[in-house]
Amino acid sequence: MKKTEKIKFIGEKLDELFPNPPIPLDYTSAYTMLVAVVLSAQCTDIRVNQVTKVLFKKADTPKKMVKLGVDRIAEIIKPCGFFNTKSVNIYNLSRELVEKFDGNVPQTFEELEALPGVGHKTASVVMSHIFKIPAFPVDTHIHRLAMRWGLSDGSSVEQTEKDLKKIFPENEWEKRHLQIIYFGRTYCKARGHKPEECPICSVAGR
Repeated sequence: MKKTEKIKFIGEKLDELFPNPPIPLDYTSAYTMLVAVVLSAQCTDIRVNQVTKVLFKKADTPKKMVKLGVDRIAEIIKPCGFFNTKSVNIYNLSRELVEKFDGNVPQTFEELEALPGVGHKTASVVMSHIFKIPAFPVDTHIHRLAMRWGLSDGSSVEQTEKDLKKIFPENEWEKRHLQIIYFGRTYCKARGHKPEECPICSVAGR
C-alpha cells in the first residue's frame, strides 16, 4: 500500500470509528484543564477525573490552589501516583500563574512550558483544546501507533510529532490526536496486540 493510500485509509477509518472524539479529561477552564493534564502523567484519565472531582471542588483557580497548600494537594491527588512531585508542581505552577499572569493561563508555548511540571505535550494539549492554536500532542498511544503504522520511525516522541504534523492537515490535528488515542486504547493496545485483528494494522501496518 502506497503511503498516500495508507494515510487516506487511516484517516477514513479513524473518522468512521471515532467521528466526534470527546476530550477524556473533565475540566471547566484553561486552568483546570492544565492541572488535569499535569495529573494525567502515568495515570489513567478515569482516575484523574475521579481525583479532580474532589480537587476542583476545593480549588478550581490558582489562588485557591495556592491557599490549599502542597500537603493538602498531595493528600487529595494521592490516587494518581507520583503525588509528591505532582503536588509540588501544581502548587508552584499555580503560584507562578498568580504572581506572573494575574491568575490566567498564558497562551504561548514558551510561557506554558516554563511553568513547573509543564512539558511540551501538556502545553500542546492546552494550546490545542483550550486556545484552539494548532498543536499535535503526542502521548504513548500516539507514539506507538505511528510506529506500528509506519508513519514515523519511533526514534523519539519529538520526531513522531514532526512526522504526524507533515502527514495530517493542520485543521485535523486536534481531532486526529484524540482519535488515535481512543483507537490505541480500544483496538491497538501495547500488550497482547494482534495485528491481524486490528482494524488498521491488519490493512495498513508496517
